Amino acid sequence: MVEPSEGDPVERLGEWLAQAGAELTVCRPAADGVPDRFDGVDGLVCMGGEMGAYDDADHPWLVALRSLLARAVASRLPVLGVCLGGQLLAMATGGEVRPAVNGSEIGTQLIAKRDVAAHDPLFAQLPLTPDVIQFHYDEISRLPPGATLLASSPRCPHQAFRIGAAGYGLQCHIETSPATVVCWARRDTEGNFPVHQLERDHLEQVHADIAQAWQPVASRFVALASGELAPATSIKGGRALPLLHG
Repeated sequence: MVEPSEGDPVERLGEWLAQAGAELTVCRPAADGVPDRFDGVDGLVCMGGEMGAYDDADHPWLVALRSLLARAVASRLPVLGVCLGGQLLAMATGGEVRPAVNGSEIGTQLIAKRDVAAHDPLFAQLPLTPDVIQFHYDEISRLPPGATLLASSPRCPHQAFRIGAAGYGLQCHIETSPATVVCWARRDTEGNFPVHQLERDHLEQVHADIAQAWQPVASRFVALASGELAPATSIKGGRALPLLHG
């Protein structure tokens, strides 16, 4: 588990992974450096942060982190990148990131699952329009070669993708607590977060909806990492083969 910033902790995603049976080890690159091997690791999760995916001059460990993500995908290690983590995963495997041409996405929103996601090991059971939290000024402008687009939004079309057998990137956030969202909104000096979306009842309801939609995805990621769930390469001819090993 890589946390590039203390401002974006793994929070509820970590709870969901642990509840599904994962043992989590957290690495904070600025303090701990970036691991160079996967010994004893069954999966890799990379969270978000306030830095840009291309801010190597200010955060030189980004180079090593992109290399780690690239090697994980090449090794068929299950990977989940969230927001900055998803952008870094895209860059590491041949995609591109740039300032969002249609403007930032900030607030509680819906994204739309693509038809092809119906046959994906993680996304097959995700609702068609799941709730997410958006808080990004950059976007994945081009997916890596061979990537499969799994979800979109009108403003930033590359919301979720799969690269290789088991590499998954999200542009959006699913891990937050209401308190973290309020903290982000207060830190945003431009006041982009819609005020009505910061009301306690709204945030609690949205986070309940996010948990209902995305906790099963987290559980299936753990099953993928443990070998209980077959990766996407077991999908042929547009039909999903049995996903769970008996």
